[in-house]
Amino acid sequence: MDEPRISGNTIVIPSDMVYLATVDEFISARLTKAGITNSTIADLAISVSEAVTNAIIHGNRNDVAKKVTVRIELNQTRVRIFVKDQGHGFDPDVIPNPTDKENLLKRVGRGIFIVRSLVDSVEFSFSDQGTELILKKNLARE
Repeated sequence: MDEPRISGNTIVIPSDMVYLATVDEFISARLTKAGITNSTIADLAISVSEAVTNAIIHGNRNDVAKKVTVRIELNQTRVRIFVKDQGHGFDPDVIPNPTDKENLLKRVGRGIFIVRSLVDSVEFSFSDQGTELILKKNLARE
């Protein structure tokens, strides 16, 4: 797979950071079309960017042969975005708090913290096929 594939509300990309902007455009376009507020779009775009970055770097270990799948589900009251990699998973309970003094200067460890602060809930699903983050955000309409 050399290029992103879009089908309905799903985009599949190779594990390459060059496609991060494509995912952002995909998410933003769908949320804008649904009439979602700009502030909610910004929160979700940042969250998805962090989740996809983690999926590429940590989940798929920058292996362009592996893919990251992003799927969006919308209804009148909420949005759910699923970000799935093909990695072996991790333990979200042992991620150090990046605001603790000993972690302030570390270059990693902020992604999940940022995601959790911008959405209403984050769920993790682990399987033999990979790791999936489910981001949920209650909607406000303009």
